[in-house]
Order: sequence, then C-alpha cells, then structure tokens
Amino acid sequence: MKYIHLYALLLSFIFCSPCTAQGRIDTLKSIITHQTKDTVTSYGPNTMVRNVKEDSNGHILIAAMFTGVLRYDGKSFTNLTSKLGLHRFWNVLEDRHGNLWFSTTDSGVYCYNGKSFQHFTTSEGMASNAVICIYEDSAGIIWFGTGGGVSRYDGKSFKNYTTQEGLSNNSIHTILEDKTGKFWFGTGGDACYFDGQAFTVFRNKDGKAFYNVWSIIEDKKGNIWFGASIVEDKKGNTLVVSPGLWRYDGSAFTLVAKRGASAIIEDKKGNIWTTGSLNPNGVGTWTLSRYDQKSLYSKKPVVTEIMSIEKMLCGLTEASDGSIWFGSMNGVYHYDGKTITDFKK
Repeated sequence: MKYIHLYALLLSFIFCSPCTAQGRIDTLKSIITHQTKDTVTSYGPNTMVRNVKEDSNGHILIAAMFTGVLRYDGKSFTNLTSKLGLHRFWNVLEDRHGNLWFSTTDSGVYCYNGKSFQHFTTSEGMASNAVICIYEDSAGIIWFGTGGGVSRYDGKSFKNYTTQEGLSNNSIHTILEDKTGKFWFGTGGDACYFDGQAFTVFRNKDGKAFYNVWSIIEDKKGNIWFGASIVEDKKGNTLVVSPGLWRYDGSAFTLVAKRGASAIIEDKKGNIWTTGSLNPNGVGTWTLSRYDQKSLYSKKPVVTEIMSIEKMLCGLTEASDGSIWFGSMNGVYHYDGKTITDFKK
C-alpha cells in the first residue's frame, strides 16, 4: 500500500471539407483549410507523447503535447496540425471513413479529412473542451471521454452523459465497447459500464471500487483487462492505494500483477503489453512490460521488462509489422523485438 500519486496530480494539472462520424458534411464549425504546407522533419517530437496509433495506410500517428499530431511514414515525420497552433494534443483516432480525429485538453476536438479541419467544442455541444480519449463504436458512433463527462456524437449532434445521468465520475480516461455491446468507462474516480439503460460501478470481491482507471481492453477471449488502484484507507485528504493490473472474466476479478498499468494492449500473439510505474506514486521507474500469453492464467504470469526509464511512459500500440510503438514524457519509441529506437534529435 502506498500513498496516492504525485503522478495523478501532474495529470490533473495537464488535464486541467468538414468531416463527421458518419462521413457526412453538416453545418457545424469548419474552420481551417490547407493554405500552408505541413511541417516535415526527420526527427520525432521531444515533448510528451500521450498516445500512438497506426492508420489504415500503415503510418504511425503520434499525439504529442504542445507539438501536434505527427504522421510517420517510415522516413519522416509530418506535423498534421502545425496550422492549428500550440495545444495540448492528447489522443488521435482514424474512423472507418478515413477521417482523423485529434483531441486536446484545452481546445476540444479537431476532425481532419485530409483537406480541412472541423472544430468541436462546448459551443457545438460537447461536455467539456478537455478531451482525453476518442472511441468509435461498432455502429460508427464517435465517443469522447472528457473532463466533464462522456460525449456521444452521431454525425449531427452530441448527447452527453454525466453524473446527472448516472455516470459514476465525470473525469473520463478511457472508453471500450465489449463484444456484448456494453460500454466500459475508466475514470479518475472508479470504473463503470453502461448497458444502454443504467451505469454500474464494478467492484472487486471485497466490494471495493477500482480507482483511477486509465486503460481498459478486451482480449480475444472476451476478458476485460484494466489498470487500476484499490483504495485501502484514507488519512485526512490522503488516500492509501494499492495499484495493479486486473483481469475480469465476467464473474470474478483477478489481480494479475501488483504494478501500475496506465496503458494496455494485446498483441497478435495474445501477449499483454503495458506501460506503467513500479511505484504507486508515479515517481521513479516506469517500464514497458510484456506478459507472456502462455502463462497469463497461471498464478505467477511471466513478465518481461522490455525497457525501464526514470520518466513517465504513456500510450502504446502494435503496428501491422508486429513492432511496438510507445510514448514517453519526452518523445516516442519503437521496439522491433530486438532494438529500441528513440527518434529525438
């Protein structure tokens, strides 16, 4: 058990033609067209990279705070948002129509169709201009996790869910639709799911809610994986927490590892990868870890620490070639199974 996160306080400080979800053109605010060329460089960003994704062309999309959203084609980095000015870019999504969505924690969301940008903020109906996550569901609806609740965009208008509608906490870190159609939300307070009618907070076998959930995935077997802490005690305004990587099989929760997991993916082979701190307060060593699929359900899964660094590690993704990309406090890294590459100048 450790005392609650300086890391969480840092994140709270950071936190504090037009395109649509259906590929249609509507009348919402389209603000910027291509009048200048995108910035191209042979070096990656040297600012915090919160999330990394791969697009349908096999290019790597990198959301770097105060730098922009960059696209890496294997040779050079193109800043797709250089004309938007400096913002705290946090996440990126390519939807099924090929539109790119860029979230910020200070200026809402931008949607880019390759020619022009469309800007969505509270003026267009979003719950908040601080947007942490973007998610496209099985019906093509775009969901946004914000600092003021969940915003659902159907291509025409926004529907917002907050604590007034039963959401457990308005600070949304991550969103997942599982194979049964339920939506899972990881929040700064706890985690819950939405069955279309009501929100349910999920708890461990001792009845305790999970705290500060940054990542949720569903594996190939239908298990839900997430990184979260359990609040063990409260001393004044200080919480005493125990962090961990958890797995939910539909009936019971299993603590897989007693270490932080701020980002989680499952690779093509079924291995689970995480980035997270070895120290519950977020200070000290952070690791990129791989949990061997052959031992995932044993009492002591085999975990390999691929990289350790005395700085925060962030979002990660597996590229189509099987390599792993992940962000950090000061740039983006690539792991090809043997070598870790740092793209900073």
